[in-house]
Order: sequence, then C-alpha cells, then structure tokens
Amino acid sequence: MSSGQLRASQLVTTFGPGAMVDLPDTSAIIAGLEFWSYDRNTIPNIEIHEPRLLEKLKKIVKAPNLTLLLPPPASEAPHGFHPDVVAWRFPEWFIVQHTEFTPAPFNFRRRRLVHLNSIDGNYYRDDDKKRHSVVPVRFVRACPKGHVGDIDWKAFVHGTGVNCTRNLWMEERGTTGDLAEVWITCDCGEERAMSQAARLELHALGNCNGSRPWLGQGSKESCGLPNRLLIRSASNAYFPQLMSVISIPDKHSPIDDVVRVLWDDFLSDVESMDDLARYRKKPTVALRLEGIADEDVYAAIGRVRSGSAGQDRPIKEVEFEALTEAKDEMGMDVPEGIFFARSLPKAAWNAPWMGVIQRVVLVHRLREVVAQVGFTRFEAAGPDIQGELSLNVEPAPLALGISWLPAIENRGEGVFIQINPDAVSTWLDKPAVKARGEKLAAGFAAWKAEHVGSNREFPGLPYYLLHSLSHLLMTAISLECGYPASSLRERIYSMPGHYGILIYTGSTDSEGTLGGLIMAARDIRRHMRRALDMGLLCSNDPVCAYHEPSRHDLQPLLGSACHGCMLVSETSCEQRNEFLDRALLVATVEALGAEFFT
Repeated sequence: MSSGQLRASQLVTTFGPGAMVDLPDTSAIIAGLEFWSYDRNTIPNIEIHEPRLLEKLKKIVKAPNLTLLLPPPASEAPHGFHPDVVAWRFPEWFIVQHTEFTPAPFNFRRRRLVHLNSIDGNYYRDDDKKRHSVVPVRFVRACPKGHVGDIDWKAFVHGTGVNCTRNLWMEERGTTGDLAEVWITCDCGEERAMSQAARLELHALGNCNGSRPWLGQGSKESCGLPNRLLIRSASNAYFPQLMSVISIPDKHSPIDDVVRVLWDDFLSDVESMDDLARYRKKPTVALRLEGIADEDVYAAIGRVRSGSAGQDRPIKEVEFEALTEAKDEMGMDVPEGIFFARSLPKAAWNAPWMGVIQRVVLVHRLREVVAQVGFTRFEAAGPDIQGELSLNVEPAPLALGISWLPAIENRGEGVFIQINPDAVSTWLDKPAVKARGEKLAAGFAAWKAEHVGSNREFPGLPYYLLHSLSHLLMTAISLECGYPASSLRERIYSMPGHYGILIYTGSTDSEGTLGGLIMAARDIRRHMRRALDMGLLCSNDPVCAYHEPSRHDLQPLLGSACHGCMLVSETSCEQRNEFLDRALLVATVEALGAEFFT
C-alpha cells in the first residue's frame, strides 16, 4: 500500500471497482473491469474453474458466458507489456496544506479549498507564487445506488443559481473534528457548517446525478435520489458484494473424484479423446486411471468441467452433505486433491460437555473460491445465511458490460463440528428458549422497520446458537493454533435437521496453510470447554447479559453479545457480527434457562 500497490486478494475483497483508495501522494477510485488489462498469453493460467459458483453467478449477473479471473498479476519485467489495474484521481477537490488564521478574537484555523484545475501535480501556488502541497478533501457525496461524486462546494455554501468566484476555505472552529466544528466559508462572507450536509432533511447536497466515475466518462445514469454525505475512508463507503463456495464434490462418484484429483495436473486441458490418450501415458495419470475406460473418464471430465451435478442446489446444502459423509480417519491417509476430509474417532473428542456433538471432521485440504459480483455504499448486501445472494438486490456494477468477474482462491484447512439435530429440537421446545426467541425476533423487527426495502429474514434460533458457538470457538482456538484470530473464518450450516459449523483458514498461496488448525482440532474437546467457559461471564456484565434487543435499539440484532465476549474481526464473521446471543449457548448471570449447553 505504501508504494501504491495492492495485493490481488484486496482487489476482490476490499478495493474492487468503485472503491476509493488512499495512495501515498493522492487518492484514487479503482476503475471498472474494462480498464483492467491482462497479458492475453496468461489468461489460461489465471482463469479459475469452479462450476458450482459459476452457475450461481451467471444467474445473478445475467451473463451466460461468464468466466472467473484472478486480478492481473504484477510484472517486474523492465520492458514489454505490464498488466495493471487503472485508478483515476478522485476526488477532484483538495485542501491546501498551508494553515491561516481568521482575525481575532476567534483565530480559527482555515485552509484553502481548491479544484484539480488549480493545482500542478500535488502542489498549489498561492497569490504570492509560493508552492504548497495539497491533500484530497475527505468529504464526497454519494447515494445508496453506489453513485459517487464531488460535492458542489460553491452551491453548498451559496445555494444554487449563485455564481460567486471568490475563494473557498475549510475552517476548523474547534479541536474535536466534529462536523459541527468544520465550516466551509467564502471570501464573500457566506458560510455553512458541514453538519448540515449530514442532515438529509435539509437537502444540502442536492439530488444525485448518477455519476459513476469508476466506469469512465459518459457512464452517468439517471438517478435523482437525495445525495448523502460520505467520508472517503469511512467503513460504509464501500461494501463489496462477495459470493464464495468451498470446492467440494457434489456427488461422490469414484471416477469424478479421481478426475478432480488430477484436474490441475493435465486433465483440465483435455478437449478430446486424443488428448486423453496422450495424457494417460504420463505415469501419475496412468496410475490413477488404471482400470477405468477412456469413455468413462472423458464423461467424468465433462461433468467436472460443466459442474452439472448439484449446480442448482443451495451452496451450503452441498457442502454440508460432503462434510458429514467424510470417511473415518485411518491414520495412514495421505491428504490429496482440493478437498480431503476425515472424521475424527469419537474416542478422541468425547467428553461430558460434548454430548450434543454428533461428529467432528478434520478437513485437511479445502479450496475456497471468492468472487465479487458488485458493491454497495452505506448498507452492506451480502449473502444470506445459506450463502446465497439475493436476486432482488441490485448492487452497483463492476463494468458496463459483464463478461467476467474478479475472483481469488484460498487453499487451507478446517474443522467441522456437526450438532445433534435431536438435541436442537429438544432445546427449541423449552419455554425459556421460546421466550428468548420472541425478544430476538422483536429486535429483528425493529431493525427491519429502520431498513425499509431490506430482504433479510430472521435467521432462527438455531442460527443464533451455532453462530455464537462459532465465535467463541474461533477465539479459543486462535490462542493456540498458530494463526491470528483474524485469519480464521466460519461457515454456519443451519438447515432443518442439519446443523454444524466449519471453522477454517486459507491462503492464496498454492501450497495452502501449515496444518496448525488441524493439530488444534485434534484437541477440540479442550478448546470447546474453554469456549463455553468464556461465554459464562463477560467483562461488560451485567450490562451485556441483560441486553434486550427489542428495547436497546443500538444493537437490535444482538442478544447478550458485545466486544467484550462475542464479537470478532469482521473478516472472520459471515454476518458482520450480527445474530449473536451467548444466553442461548450457556447460562449467563441473567440465568434465563435458555442455554443449549448445560
């Protein structure tokens, strides 16, 4: 970042098209996909094959010939073509880094507000021809459709229809940086506080003109929504809309499994029976395909390439099926392929507090593919609890015409814990659990009333339970597994009769991770005990334990959960630290009697 560069994964998960980025000397907005340049000779090497995800994305973006590509790789070659991602300077208004003071008795600090046309590079020359550095202004305007643009500062101060050409200044009438203490003034005497720009009812920033600077010139569209004030570096300035899958078999056909193991080595290039005959002569391929007819192998290659099996099924349903069907660990198994999971014998994890656990699976190898579909501002629009993106949400586009989407693949490891569905059913019938569910549902209803148009649905008490357990378990495991807590991630499986959590980690490195999570998972009963003990008492108790989402509206989607106990890094959580309640997991100081683990 310090040299003006971004990692490939950041261009998908954090700074995709339309994102505003602070560079060492200026700020910029990442251009749309039409302005990402590739070396065409490397396209076959950077295309990501994940048929199950691809079929889902084709329906969302309505592109039948969609492909997934890694962001352009950086080139260190001194000559020749250099792949790159274009970024345009944005915003076009700057603050001069030369402080002046207003006359006594106020002595307010103020700095000139100048347009891009008035500067030379990163410098501005004042009336005395002295050169001063400039920095981009931190305020822009935007709307919920993702449109963004510069604030019309002259109109903001003077109102529309006034053609004043005097100098504009940004004054700081305090030391807190609060918007009420930041004023935009003009040499003509007009002035206005930035706090008024944040009040929608004042309509201080006018209506949106549909500007989409990341898509290039001439890309405006009709809009007309009221503009909102947006701080460039704020967390609500950019929410990438991501969709991910774990690359695991949809069906356990032995031939398909063998083809998947050999897919990256040779078989992905097979286009004809002649190609297959040539590749079967290689020792590794010949050993794996021994005894299997060419016709059967070729048919399996077609199925793997097209993803025809299970492509219409919910993402997490397919993953749960494969995880729960993992074979028992034999001790001599060698992990291979992109997905390799083995069930840990019950004797290795059984304990009194593990009675509601049905199965523990060690996922030695997994591959996660993450693709960006679009982005939003102000409000996030991510996948639902089943990992599916809503077709009703229209994110801001990544390009004027979509033929491919940026994606990355992470290779790593994980541990899957399946919960006994009978235990969940018995727990749901408890009167205390039903009473707690009514309060959580009331909190969700309050949130829904404030987010008109949202398509989110109440996830149900099993999701609250599993999500809370996952957060505590990630925290407990991170203390010993050798990976930072922010590198652990979760996938919650909450479907009628199917309950489980997958805690995993991954790296964009082709070799994956180092096995620390698998080693920690072999001692899962100790980590589970620690996680449950952590949930009993929070440093913010009794305030945390007695929090009621239906009454304390600042956190309407949380029960007994706060930064002192349940909340984790947002890179780890699949629901942005929402839908959590440790009162459903263990007995808190409130003693509701709704706990699952007794």
